[in-house]
Amino acid sequence: MFTVIAIKIFLVAICAGFLGALLGLGGGIIITPALTLMFGLDIRYAIGASIVSVIATSSGAAIAYLKDKITNVRIGMFLEIGTTLGAITGAFLSGILDPKYLYVIFGLLLLYSAVTMLRKTKAELPQDVKNHPLAGKLSLNGEYYDKVLNQQVAYNVDGVWGGLGMMYVAGVISGLLGIGSGIFKVMAMDFFMKLPLKVSSATSNFMIGVTAAASAGVYFLRGDIDPKIAAPVALGVLFGATVGTRAMQRLKSRTIRWIFIPVLLFVSIQMIVKGVQL
Repeated sequence: MFTVIAIKIFLVAICAGFLGALLGLGGGIIITPALTLMFGLDIRYAIGASIVSVIATSSGAAIAYLKDKITNVRIGMFLEIGTTLGAITGAFLSGILDPKYLYVIFGLLLLYSAVTMLRKTKAELPQDVKNHPLAGKLSLNGEYYDKVLNQQVAYNVDGVWGGLGMMYVAGVISGLLGIGSGIFKVMAMDFFMKLPLKVSSATSNFMIGVTAAASAGVYFLRGDIDPKIAAPVALGVLFGATVGTRAMQRLKSRTIRWIFIPVLLFVSIQMIVKGVQL
């Protein structure tokens, strides 16, 4: 009986890893609700498996993206400052603020982001992006080879402070509500810093792995990571992420954006509903 369930979890994890690597969100956005709603597992073990899935997604995607120089490591490490500080703040505020209002607020924020992203579906690459002075000083600008466009894409980085501020918010959300913040990371790099969507996705994959690895030890010591659940999740996500990285490099940014928008709408509605029900 358990073998059948493990195979089903493995198959769900493949889908989670594929979307996670493709969009830079990690696999947790699918793994947690799937394990609780489809398989009736305890939320603690679902979250523990979700952390494992994020690390597996990042591991599966990072090598390919780094090899092809799509990941901007400098931007990732710079923005981790905001995410880390935000996570600490969120942990402190968790005992003070009522989370139901935050779910609704952040859900509405994501809803607005989805509408804004709809307006950008016709653009393949950001146009006329100004070079932020701090981006120049920190050498955050970069370039990568786009296999679909068959050309070298050089890009500037704008809105550095806005991106860092949004990363702080993403960290607060993660620490306060215990949810993954990959979706906010992609939004910050896409909207504020005006990076190509492929760079935003690849860099987010790199960042979420660092964040998840830092917290995985806590979940393990707590006993929230069950090897019987985590093993098929990790294997499935790793396989899905490997396929997802290859798919991402063969898709146009506009196509990825069209895939991203329904996911964004789903998460935003899910957060609003959860906030109303609390």
